Amino acid sequence: MEYILDVQNIHTFIGQYHILQGVNVRVLKGSITALLGRNGAGKTTTLKSILGLTPPREGKVIYEGKEVQGMRSFDIASKGIGFVPEHRAIFRDLTVEENLKIAERVKGDYLRKRDFIFDLFPDLKRLITLPGTSLSGGQQQMLAIARSFVADNHLLLIDEPSEGLAPVIIESMMSVIRELSKDSTIVLVEQNFLVASRLAEYYVIIEEGRSVQEGSMKDLANDKAAIHRFLGAA
Repeated sequence: MEYILDVQNIHTFIGQYHILQGVNVRVLKGSITALLGRNGAGKTTTLKSILGLTPPREGKVIYEGKEVQGMRSFDIASKGIGFVPEHRAIFRDLTVEENLKIAERVKGDYLRKRDFIFDLFPDLKRLITLPGTSLSGGQQQMLAIARSFVADNHLLLIDEPSEGLAPVIIESMMSVIRELSKDSTIVLVEQNFLVASRLAEYYVIIEEGRSVQEGSMKDLANDKAAIHRFLGAA
């Protein structure tokens, strides 16, 4: 099996707080893998540690066979990793098109991807000249996801894509993520277990800063005891 990402026993501190205390995540190339756990378990910090936004003090982050821990975030991202942060982080004073253009890694990325992006996100084409402040929450989420796909990214890290969205928008978002997974490997942090179980093939559970269980999502979906113990869901 070919792993595009192999996170080995990382320990990450934020200030004096030891947030990650031994997280391991292996991601098969071409898969969707969900990071699961209760609020505050360390899922978002794991994504940020992979990108070097909160650099791990110990352990290894191996991307496409090469260690990237200790590198600058910009240099890690330039290797082909896109990030959709939890709170979308779009530029609210820029138009939809400007938000997409600013995500270029190489000049011309946006023009090459424009038709594909607007096929996936027809609303964004209609709203192309509007500023981010004029978009609904769901439209902002779609823009954040679309922006991560402007450059050629082999790995997408997507943090809480369904948060705050109406059910009909969640369904649309899930369809888009499935489409994106045809070309990119995806690591997904998702608090909504139903959404995660419908999207992901594999999972890693993080509890109190440690990875405690991993495997096939199909197996977890049938393990009600583990779901209740680690996620608090029925």
